[in-house]
Amino acid sequence: MHRRILAPGVLAAASMLLAIPASAASYAPGAPGIGDPYYPYYGNGGYDVSHYDLRLQYQPATDELEGTATILARTTEDLSRFDLDFLLDVSEVRVNGAKAAFATSGQHELEITPKTPLAKGTPITVVVRYSGVPSAKSAYGFSTWHRTPDGAVAADEPEAAWWWFPSNDHPLDKATYDVSVAVPDGTQAISNGTLQSTSSKLGWTRYNWRQNKPQATYLATLAVGKFDITTSTSEGGVPVVNAYSKDLGDNDGAARASVERTGELVDWLSGYFGPYPFASAGGYVPNTTTGYALETQTRVYYSPKQFAGGSNTSVVVHELAHQWYGDAVSLKGWKDIWINEGFARYAQWLWSEHEGEGTTQELADYVYASHPADDAFWTVAPGDPGPDNQFDTAVYDRGAVAVQALRNEVGDDAFFAILKGWPKEHAYGNASVADFQKYAERVSGKPLAALFDTWLFQPSKPAASAARSASIAKPTAPAQPKSWKKIEATNDVHGH
Repeated sequence: MHRRILAPGVLAAASMLLAIPASAASYAPGAPGIGDPYYPYYGNGGYDVSHYDLRLQYQPATDELEGTATILARTTEDLSRFDLDFLLDVSEVRVNGAKAAFATSGQHELEITPKTPLAKGTPITVVVRYSGVPSAKSAYGFSTWHRTPDGAVAADEPEAAWWWFPSNDHPLDKATYDVSVAVPDGTQAISNGTLQSTSSKLGWTRYNWRQNKPQATYLATLAVGKFDITTSTSEGGVPVVNAYSKDLGDNDGAARASVERTGELVDWLSGYFGPYPFASAGGYVPNTTTGYALETQTRVYYSPKQFAGGSNTSVVVHELAHQWYGDAVSLKGWKDIWINEGFARYAQWLWSEHEGEGTTQELADYVYASHPADDAFWTVAPGDPGPDNQFDTAVYDRGAVAVQALRNEVGDDAFFAILKGWPKEHAYGNASVADFQKYAERVSGKPLAALFDTWLFQPSKPAASAARSASIAKPTAPAQPKSWKKIEATNDVHGH
């Protein structure tokens, strides 16, 4: 045993440390992840964002982006340091007006050390000045920044923000947005919400967009290019803004024939889900080579490939259904993806029934019969599919069969009350599959644990007896519903 002899000065310093209030010692770095087991380093701990103000300038010819992000937040614990999720090059950070130290770590972490520690409950204003070429950045071996012949697009799931603004990148931390983008004259910048104003100066045009309802970071979008923009108002009074790249070629007509029906479809979905939850609706079709669509809030992103086979209102219904299921009510954790995708797929089934191309029951029967018991389809549990299977076809199709099973169990009156009541119950917030089960039990007055377990969590095909009790299995194989090919064509809506 070796005994250290402390000099008097060291003893004095030690006694002074003991005299520091315990509260001062409680300051610690915020976690580099928000706590989602699917994506441990997505989001961050220690604070809650209320608003993002993004002032940007983008040059399509060189893919150069410059920006100043002003982030309004409040600390949720005593912080000595906190992280933002970001990839571009930072030149300055200020916290509550004072310059802050910053460094990068991991794949996408921006570590910020304020001049003085931040007590729990402190309102903070974080200003980040940055620049870079987003297409030159990658994390985990991929990029979600999509170059086009005349610009670029930011739209992806479960992450897209890192390439264009610093954020707390997880759906649990929703916020409002002001997005102001300057682009060369003749080019447009499109984002979420409503266009507040435009102005031109010295060869640049600035577009100012506002999203006044809480929005998850992955639902924030930016599209820069040469667009044909159409505006209208739905019969129900919802303003609609759509945009189409001017170089869509052969896909142009089919894209417009689909997306221009947005107002009609928003009104139709409102009959099932309740009043449209946002100040505007719409979509945009840039000239990208991607194959998926994404429910970016109020301004849906569609790949031209969605319309390569002709018009497709089914995919428009799917993405618009997300405005209620996924956008207005967002998941608590990425394992809760069924609430987004199962119900968006079921909306397609409702549209099929509306169009006389197959009822929801016929579609559920067809899915059940199409996958034998040894099909890997049944090993994916939509209620917690795991990160590798988050966007597996089973989450959509088995997920929608689960919705039909719920409908058959509780009856149409209770089912449609649940369908419309859920977005109101959790409007602009977050919820889990467990929350949905409790809500459905409350509205229906029925215990539903066994049904949810059977259809959402068991890694096996429900037995015929359980399926028949839910009116899903039939003695003979059902015919393929007329709408199936259109619905199947949207199976890769999130197939990145």
